[in-house]
Amino acid sequence: MLLPHQPLQEAAVPSQRISAREQAGPWHSEAVCRRDEAGLFFAPSKEPTAARLSREEAAKRVCARCPVMVECREHALLQPEPYGVWGGLTAAERRVVLARRRRREAELQRTTRIAAAG
Repeated sequence: MLLPHQPLQEAAVPSQRISAREQAGPWHSEAVCRRDEAGLFFAPSKEPTAARLSREEAAKRVCARCPVMVECREHALLQPEPYGVWGGLTAAERRVVLARRRRREAELQRTTRIAAAG
C-alpha cells in the first residue's frame, strides 16, 4: 500500500524474479490501493480490535484484486514495512513470513556447512 504523499524506495529484487511488468515500469504505478482510502490500510490510533480486523479484511479484499500484489508484498518484506496491510498481509503476518524465511535460510546454511564438512 502506498500513501499518496510518501515517495517509494525501490526494493532490491533478485534479477531472476523481475517480471515483464516490472521491466515496463515501477510496480506501484499499477497498485489498486492507489485509488482507495489510505485509512483502509493503516490503523488509526486506539482502534478497537473488532474494527481493526474488519478494516484489515477489507484491505485484504482490495489487495486480492490487485495485479501487483506479489510485488507489493515483496517490497514490504524487503524494506521491511512495520505497519499496515501490504500485499495482502498485515504487519503481524509479515513478521511470521520473515521469521519463516530466516529459519529456512539458517537451515539451508546449516545443511550446506554439514555437506561441505563431510
